[in-house]
Amino acid sequence: MILATFALALVLGLALLYLNKAFPAAATTWFLVLVAVFGGPAALGGSWLWVLLLWTLPVVVLGPTPLRRALITPQVFKLIAPILPRMSDTEKDALEAGTVWWDGELFSGDPDWKSLFAFKPKDLTAEEQAFLDGPVEELCGMLTDWEVNQAGDLSPEVWQFLKEHGFFGLIIPTRYGGKGFSAIGHSAVIARLSTRSTVLAVTVMVPNSLGPAELLLHYGTEEQKDHYLPRLADGSDLPAFALTEPTAGSDAASMRSNGVVCRGQWEGEEVLGIRLNWDKRYITLSAVATVLGLAFKLEDPDGLIGNRPHYGITCALIPTHLPGVIATQRHDPLGIPFFNGPTQGKDVFVPLDCIIGGQRNAGAGWRMLMDSLAAGRGISLPSLAAGGGQMATRAAGAYASVRKQFGLAIGRFEGIEEPLARIAGSTYYLDAMRRLTVGAIDAGEKPAVLTAICKRWMTESMRSIFNDGMDIVGGAGIVRGPRNIFAAGYTGAPISITVEGANILTRSMIVFGQGALRCHPFAQKEVQAAEAKDMVAFDRAFFGHVGFVFVNGARSALLSLTGGHLASAPVNGPTAYYVKQLTRLSASFAITSDVAMGTLGGELKRMEKLTGRLADVLAWLYIGSATLHRFLREGAPERDLAYMRWAAQTALYEAEQALDGVLRNLPVRPAAALLRVIVFPFGPRMSLPSDRLGAKVARGILFDGPAREHLSPDVYLPNPTEPGLGRLEAVLDKALAGLPISTRIRDAVADGKLDRKPVATLEERALAAGLISTEERDLLAEVRRESEDIVQVDAYEAEEFLNLRR
Repeated sequence: MILATFALALVLGLALLYLNKAFPAAATTWFLVLVAVFGGPAALGGSWLWVLLLWTLPVVVLGPTPLRRALITPQVFKLIAPILPRMSDTEKDALEAGTVWWDGELFSGDPDWKSLFAFKPKDLTAEEQAFLDGPVEELCGMLTDWEVNQAGDLSPEVWQFLKEHGFFGLIIPTRYGGKGFSAIGHSAVIARLSTRSTVLAVTVMVPNSLGPAELLLHYGTEEQKDHYLPRLADGSDLPAFALTEPTAGSDAASMRSNGVVCRGQWEGEEVLGIRLNWDKRYITLSAVATVLGLAFKLEDPDGLIGNRPHYGITCALIPTHLPGVIATQRHDPLGIPFFNGPTQGKDVFVPLDCIIGGQRNAGAGWRMLMDSLAAGRGISLPSLAAGGGQMATRAAGAYASVRKQFGLAIGRFEGIEEPLARIAGSTYYLDAMRRLTVGAIDAGEKPAVLTAICKRWMTESMRSIFNDGMDIVGGAGIVRGPRNIFAAGYTGAPISITVEGANILTRSMIVFGQGALRCHPFAQKEVQAAEAKDMVAFDRAFFGHVGFVFVNGARSALLSLTGGHLASAPVNGPTAYYVKQLTRLSASFAITSDVAMGTLGGELKRMEKLTGRLADVLAWLYIGSATLHRFLREGAPERDLAYMRWAAQTALYEAEQALDGVLRNLPVRPAAALLRVIVFPFGPRMSLPSDRLGAKVARGILFDGPAREHLSPDVYLPNPTEPGLGRLEAVLDKALAGLPISTRIRDAVADGKLDRKPVATLEERALAAGLISTEERDLLAEVRRESEDIVQVDAYEAEEFLNLRR
């Protein structure tokens, strides 16, 4: 009876908590009240003195604010403040950069799906579409990836075309001579170019990403904008941005490049300026740049511009023709010959107005970079990754349709179906992520955590896609040459993994490290209040956080016990199930995050395996969200149902596995045990997509499958005579034309109208029997010859081989 009464109290309290999610503090109070009223007498032998005590405690803790602040908050502050994480200035700048969007909903434990599904990303404008159909298509036809790689550079004609048609000014407003493209327009250009040439995509991508143009637009003075932006837009100036150093990669605070405020000569006059010394590496376009965006630490030991001797990281624009600027060398990034190399500066003097934004932005460089990266990181490399996935889907599907072994197209074998499904399913969610994220950017958001997720998880998915593609094409992917479709993407994938925040760092430190504080409704407020010793703000944040924990604990427990069925879904049909499961995992993620932060405090910051797994959960929740958003925004087509299911199922499985990994490794084992009861009362539920579902996904991109075209709309299709994808597409078209004829012959053999052997004369015997026409026989012979040719690989004479660029 005692246990039953107490259990009733818990159930009623948990239910009230879940239903009263709009008022977490009040809900928490009533939860404790119900336990006291119903469970107290039974558990404590009916002593109403204890009931009164249990009633009074929550009222004091969570009830009237002045009483709580006077009696409880000072003691809590003394206990909690020392264990809250301490942040460096660079970490604070990173946390304050950008905005919170759907990531905040996922951290809430109860995402507002209705708002997400109502969100409509911006479409391409007529001008953007015309640019894709015109100059972009023409540009892609001017080169091949193999030619560029062998030449070690784009041709002079291509460089001139890029400048004349404004490819370096995609993000620059039209009033400065740029294209003024939206984020989706910018992204679409990069995605298309990436299907043709990595070098071409990177060369266009970098000037339109984090660099001088982006920084000038947001922080430059009017004089700087008027001077530089028109020149950057028409290619008169080529930009590069220099941040990374031999001793300062991820740890920007250890930067050694410095500038000292002093007087010096500039254009024949003595002016107040900066004498700069730097040593940078991995700088894209450094050897061809005419203007260098430079990050350095600014010092003012003589107090010439203020009373601060150390201003910190500052960004300035440095003309590269100045004495002391050295940028003649090139790196060789895995044989992909885009311009990338070191740059040094030796006592380079520039006036103070070279600081982006002028003297008022001295020391503001890191914040400027983080704020710009909050949006830009979600466009450039994610677009390249999405384009790479589309190209791999189209090429792998075509190759697996044309290539035969044991008398069958290899795509019919289950061993090939498996990687084909991963390629096609991953490509579906990659483009879903791209379009949703750039849509948010176009809507005015700078979702720093979500763009970091896109950069890391999309480039990793691209790497996995190319690994699978290489497995499917086998030797045809290994032998380099103009016929090879996969080698450049496979070789270049690690470059995307490394830049704009190395993927290991992004996963283990940035996504959850920023997300836990920035996206959480109370955590950052607690840290800020503790640092400021603001007792009122701390009281409000801490006890709001307490209520938030109880609410999400109750929600997670109820949803986990019922398999997510109690979660609401604003949609019907096949997506409703996935909405409910993502809500369940969002609630579980929220309570797990809070328990991890609460039990480990500042130590969690250094436990990167745990934060990495928590980042995995958040990332896969976003991937699942983007998948559902795409499917519904496109009208829930039957054609895409298998792809939506595959991507959503994969996201749920990966999120749940990561969450399970957190619980297995959380150091405070009693807390982990309690969490497991709440989050996984019956163990993890999700599994990877079934073999049957994978088969549907794979078959949709074989032959004339309905999804092959739909999944690769941004792929540039070369001339049908061009080795590689062009010839492969042409052969597939002929194979499709011959497929009904082959089927007719196969049916005749099955019906006993033709003998199966000898195979070499089967078509002639079918012609003699009147089953096919002469034209049909000739078409089958042509398909056979060209199918045999398309699977050939490149070979070279000895002298030609020695002259190949490696």
